[in-house]
Amino acid sequence: MTGAADRNGSRRPRGVRRTPAAPRVTALLIALVVALTTAGTTGPVAAVEGDPVKVFVVRAPGGDTLASVAARTLGDASRAAEILTLNRGLAQPDGGALTAPGEPLHAGWILRLPEDAAGPDVRLARETGAGQESASPGAPPPDAAPGDTAGRTGSAAVVVPLPALLAVAGAVLLALVTAAILARRRVRSTWRAFLRQARRLGEPGRRRRRLRRRVALSAEFSADAGPVRRAYGVLREFAGEGGRPGTTVHAVRVDADGTTVWLEASAEAPAPWQRIDSTRWRRRAGDWLGRGAGATTEARTGSPDDSAACPVRVGVDENGVPVLVDLSRLDGVLSVTGDAGVARAVVTGLLAELARSRPEIPVTLRQGAGGGPGLTLPAALREPTGTDRHPTSRDVRGTGTVRAGAVRRPVRGVVVVAGTPTRQETAELLELCGPGGAGWTGLVCGEAPDARWRWHAEAGGTVELPLLGLRITAPA
Repeated sequence: MTGAADRNGSRRPRGVRRTPAAPRVTALLIALVVALTTAGTTGPVAAVEGDPVKVFVVRAPGGDTLASVAARTLGDASRAAEILTLNRGLAQPDGGALTAPGEPLHAGWILRLPEDAAGPDVRLARETGAGQESASPGAPPPDAAPGDTAGRTGSAAVVVPLPALLAVAGAVLLALVTAAILARRRVRSTWRAFLRQARRLGEPGRRRRRLRRRVALSAEFSADAGPVRRAYGVLREFAGEGGRPGTTVHAVRVDADGTTVWLEASAEAPAPWQRIDSTRWRRRAGDWLGRGAGATTEARTGSPDDSAACPVRVGVDENGVPVLVDLSRLDGVLSVTGDAGVARAVVTGLLAELARSRPEIPVTLRQGAGGGPGLTLPAALREPTGTDRHPTSRDVRGTGTVRAGAVRRPVRGVVVVAGTPTRQETAELLELCGPGGAGWTGLVCGEAPDARWRWHAEAGGTVELPLLGLRITAPA
């Protein structure tokens, strides 16, 4: 009885299942291995039968005795009786046979040896199937020197024929194909583990290269103030004039092709600025203040607005272009979390920028909690004096926030905490940087409660700026 037709229109007996692909491939490869092995039996190797045995071929008459053979092949002349036992009465090529211990050995005789025989005089031979007579496929001529293999009609060392080697290769191929079909997930997971290990082994070299790049970046920032001057020119465009309120610019990026600024999502930029997304605006280099791509702007011309702006370079983006943020727009406190070493490098870089462009701003340092090395104040900056602490109009300690309003305020001072601030330091941050405070800016190498600006430092020296949607490389 036959079942219903399958998808191809063929019919097969009811209840008979199709053989899966993997077993079919396996069966095919097994058949191939068997065919290759069987094909090898039609060649010259088929002329001998039985398993190979170790033998000694007598070279010249009177030169060898059972004791000397035992000494040369077994390392012990007293084992001559074992050789006699293995060869007693066996027919030799000349028709003779060994029958007694002292009987002379004739040239051409083939003496069987124990399995542990070794040395240059040991040969391999096979049973011919004719009685007890043994034949040596590779016996040298009687007058050949010991160890000489010239003139042999067949090599006794070739005990694995080519078809057997092909069979082994087929078996290996069978194992690989079966593993690929039946254990693909395991192969993929093993490969992924191998790649992870390779990346882990190469990580020290990559870390050294990144550190060298960051050190070079720090030297580059110290030698070139051009990006800061251009940033001041861009910020003046958004400062507002004639009673018109200014536009908040959080960050600036100036490259050879143009300028990018980050504004509030609700802000609008005048022509020729073009919107890229909800917060980014772009202007081509040829539209630089209407004076062409080669125009430049000197920093701080003395206008009242210039005293409020405070652009500093944070690092470079993936294209190597410096990115600057305005510290006067940091809304009170910047909290740099993540890798402690990189976080300290970020804050140290900001202080170095202040020392180059605004050395008159007072800076105070606090250790913070969590231990670790502190920060060193650059030589160009100064500690605050009694006249720098502008008392607040009210007590803001204990309000639970260090977030100020999103308006531009002149940076009157900077307080730096080298770790997570303690309760006392948090109260000081509130008093100096919080709403109704003294108008200072806080830089924290760690977690600051309720800070609006939060950057995340990674071990490789990269820093995530979430509000800007940027990933930059910080100097070291």
